[in-house]
Amino acid sequence: MNKTILKPDRKYTFSDYFELNRLPEEIVVELGYTMQTEVLQLPRVPPEASVVTAMQKSFNSTLPLIKLNSEIGKREFLVAPVLIEVVRRTRASLFSDYSIEVNNQLSGSLDYLLRAGRKLVVIEAKKSDLEKGFTQLAVEMIAVDQYYESDDPAAEVYGAVTVGELWRFAVLERPAKHLLRDLSTYRVPEDLNDVLSILLGILQPAAVAVAA
Repeated sequence: MNKTILKPDRKYTFSDYFELNRLPEEIVVELGYTMQTEVLQLPRVPPEASVVTAMQKSFNSTLPLIKLNSEIGKREFLVAPVLIEVVRRTRASLFSDYSIEVNNQLSGSLDYLLRAGRKLVVIEAKKSDLEKGFTQLAVEMIAVDQYYESDDPAAEVYGAVTVGELWRFAVLERPAKHLLRDLSTYRVPEDLNDVLSILLGILQPAAVAVAA
């Protein structure tokens, strides 16, 4: 009989999972879901080239002058500008430090939650360690799945974990309770066009978005 990771008499917040030092696959299974890693065909809507160029120029000129030694700093100077542009283009609602509680295993604050109709995107920003950050993101996506009910058989929750300079995406197939982690990662500012394209593709109408 396999020993369980989570103690039934303990309350876990999302940040606790970052400290557990266990594989995300192990945590996901214990919460009743499955997981695999593959190259995802994520929806994309290309942003305006002039916008991407201007943002990259701004990042390249200012980041060498900013000493980013905290999660808050990375959220403010690297992550927020990207999300502001996404909100401007999609008119999605953006929630910061958004608290939810499902049960003793699923509670805490999401760094960012983007909502456009029934479309949900969880963004987890960390100072460092993209892999452990993904474990926390996976748990947050499961919490959002259970917090927001859906009767759509094709419903999905999207997510991204970022350390500011690097992003990785994921999608949770809600009816199947199956989490897919993208094998690819994207750099900012070098791959800013990809990051914006994916976020815009997720949040804009399906007729507009085209799979990569």
